[in-house]
Amino acid sequence: MRKNLMLAMVLLTSAIWLQAQQGYPQSGGTQSSDQSMSQSSGQSMSKSMTVRGCLQGTNGSYTLTDEKGMTYQLSGDTSKLAEHVGHEVQITGTTSGASQNGSSMGSQQQMLEVKHMKHISTSCTKSSMGK
Repeated sequence: MRKNLMLAMVLLTSAIWLQAQQGYPQSGGTQSSDQSMSQSSGQSMSKSMTVRGCLQGTNGSYTLTDEKGMTYQLSGDTSKLAEHVGHEVQITGTTSGASQNGSSMGSQQQMLEVKHMKHISTSCTKSSMGK
């Protein structure tokens, strides 16, 4: 009788321990799959990049067009960009997906959050103005 009671206690303890383990992810495995699911369902990953191009805009709304013609909508700390409009600059920051550009017949536009700006030239070259 004692052996049966002991066996039942061991089995019950093992079952409780297994149930508790299923409730908590091990070393972030479930967390990373949750992140990838949310990213594939509309949110996009951001990545750090540096873009050189022609700065345009006014009143806190700025864009940067690189030599390939890709336009980036600038966000973040844009307070120091006003004095460089029409100049060639190099912006380092993080991208945060694409949005629709209302001025360009449905073309895609990357969002670029400004982390650092480097002044290159007081005028935009043809290659930095896009095609």
